[in-house]
Amino acid sequence: MPGHYVTGNLYRPTSKVDGKRPGVLCPHGHWKNGRFYDAGEAEAKSQIKQGAEQTVEGARYVLQARCAQLVRMGFVVFHYDMVGVADSKAIPHTGGFTDAEAELRSQNFMGLQTWNNIRSLDFISALEDVDPKRIAVTGASGGGTQTFMLCAIDDRPMAAFPAVMVSTAMQGGCICENCSYLRVGTGNVEIAALFAPKPLAMSGANDWTVAIEKKGLPELKQLYKLYDAEELVNAKCWPKFGHNYNQVSREFMYNWFNKHVLHQEGVIKEQPFKPVPPNELSVYDDSHPRPTDELDAAALRKTMTAAAEAQMKAIEPKDAKSLADFRHVVGAALRVMIGDSLPQAGEVELKKGPIEIKLADGVRVHQAVISRKGANEAIPGIGVIGKEFDGTLVLWIHSKGKASLFENGEPVPAAKAMLDKKAAIMAFDVFQTGELTTAKPFPVDSTFAGYTYGYNRPVFSQRVHDILTATRFAHSHPLRKTLHLVGWEEAGPWVAAARALADDLVIHTAVDMNRFRFDSVKSTADEMMLPGAVKFGGLPAFVALCAPHEILVHNHVGTGSGQLTKAAYDAAGAKDKMHRSSAKLKDLEVVDWLLKK
Repeated sequence: MPGHYVTGNLYRPTSKVDGKRPGVLCPHGHWKNGRFYDAGEAEAKSQIKQGAEQTVEGARYVLQARCAQLVRMGFVVFHYDMVGVADSKAIPHTGGFTDAEAELRSQNFMGLQTWNNIRSLDFISALEDVDPKRIAVTGASGGGTQTFMLCAIDDRPMAAFPAVMVSTAMQGGCICENCSYLRVGTGNVEIAALFAPKPLAMSGANDWTVAIEKKGLPELKQLYKLYDAEELVNAKCWPKFGHNYNQVSREFMYNWFNKHVLHQEGVIKEQPFKPVPPNELSVYDDSHPRPTDELDAAALRKTMTAAAEAQMKAIEPKDAKSLADFRHVVGAALRVMIGDSLPQAGEVELKKGPIEIKLADGVRVHQAVISRKGANEAIPGIGVIGKEFDGTLVLWIHSKGKASLFENGEPVPAAKAMLDKKAAIMAFDVFQTGELTTAKPFPVDSTFAGYTYGYNRPVFSQRVHDILTATRFAHSHPLRKTLHLVGWEEAGPWVAAARALADDLVIHTAVDMNRFRFDSVKSTADEMMLPGAVKFGGLPAFVALCAPHEILVHNHVGTGSGQLTKAAYDAAGAKDKMHRSSAKLKDLEVVDWLLKK
């Protein structure tokens, strides 16, 4: 990125060959000083005594040893820095990307380092002496994470060896290995599996990877078997050694690449080498000073923000084609942010109920609990139906849950008005509302929200998930002819996001925008925190995704929703389906609009 530099050492063989050479990318892990790592004499002797290493040079300079042997095998090797390590000093490792604004804009170390890996792959692939179709990637620990992440999203590498990182246990202990949404419902084994059916091998040690041969490898073998390629995935653990990329595991890697990249037989043993003194590995010296335009985290984030805003500007809806592009990008982003899409018919079930309670004036209340099939969920809800019912069903979403339907044992005026208009109502306690409210707030890691949201849906997302579950359930009711959706007060933004994912199930939607903007969220623990929301246009973009379905948005002063939502509905040929009021409408006004014929 402009003002952000990736630094490293390029290793080339000195021998002459006809044609181009294969290449290897070597991201390092969390070794002290990264590329400059020196274990010291005492540790080197200990490693040799354990049988982990055979030479003092290899034991002291384990990262250089890998590069030197790969070059001897004929590879061109690029060994490069993680952010904040070795020559990469402009941004401290783990610093500058952990606040709420960074989360809202999806700016994080995992994304930055993954982009650096992609650009490093671009670099080595473009070298005149490198065959871009024969690139392998290997790193250990945090470098192992970078290895399988790159290979999961970029089709170019042909072989991979992530060392001591792929497991069903701990998934990554640093902010550079985690980010929001990365492992919700999944983990490193499945991420590594995205490389199938290309050659993939892994090493394990006496750490979180100790069970890789029994947990992870069998499942990967099953996947590779679908490609008739079981022999192209392997893993071996050496439990006598701690977390490492020692000579024993390095030689496993050399032979994997020798067979599957070089297509050669024989056993590769690591040869002694003459290490380069760490201070000579630096890319900067008096003749090559640090770049004067190098950016710190704050300045780099401004560059990243400007680039993202330009990309969003380029896909603003203007016509049918640009609207399709907008939906492709922002719709996909919303599905990731929510971690969900609309459940299919038959995927939602009653877990309990319905239990009927009769009130005055012929009003009946049905209590029930619903869930996605196979999910350990329980969403309490009620259905309210009057003496007359014409098949119109309203899904009522409120920050107070289903209790918001009643006051002093009687339906509130808005609910009574719906019943008088022959509509029935369903209301649910979505996540952290009503019966589902917990004594303590949803716990978010205070050091880095990605440690929480990388594995769990944010509160906002879970609420939208529950609304989508309720939407499918309501639509599937055998007496339903028409389904409408309303979001009251603080629940309006949740409903806007849910409506954008609800396809054609809902006819009219009324949303109280509650004068809310995602960029007003200042804490990663805020219940309205939705990582990535600002980057992808926020609440205005969610409403724009609702086009061409009919919607009423009110109380939208300060939300910035006017231009984008109007453009989307115009582009969809549905300008008459967008209804707006800058003022907060009265509840009965909302009911009248919602149940208009």
